Amino acid sequence: MASKATLENKLRNDCLSVLKETFDKVYGCDVLPVSASEIALPVTDAEGNEKWILIKVSIPRGTRNGQGGYDPYDGYAVAEDYAIDCAEKTQKKADAEAKKQAKIAKDEQKRAEKKALAEANANLKELRKIKVTEG
Repeated sequence: MASKATLENKLRNDCLSVLKETFDKVYGCDVLPVSASEIALPVTDAEGNEKWILIKVSIPRGTRNGQGGYDPYDGYAVAEDYAIDCAEKTQKKADAEAKKQAKIAKDEQKRAEKKALAEANANLKELRKIKVTEG
């Protein structure tokens, strides 16, 4: 029977091979192995600048359990936590934007009130200048 490390290495290498073949076939670009668990792809952005995409394939052990072993990695739980984090960040961003818009609206209202008050004072000054003559 093969060791756990050997089985994990084979699984990772098989996954990297599939990724390399797929990117080579679909995009026709060079797929360069840069380490035992990473491949790099040269790409260009919208302005024609060369950029690199780095893809890493790993098989996580999990988290230490404090008893000399690991609690197994649960991709479903990690994905759920990530989705919750993203939703919280989106909500915080929306709340901040709403707060910003409310402040802008409040400031605009204050400016409009101040302008209306200034106009009213100007009109009042004009009225005070008018002399009533009997005639």
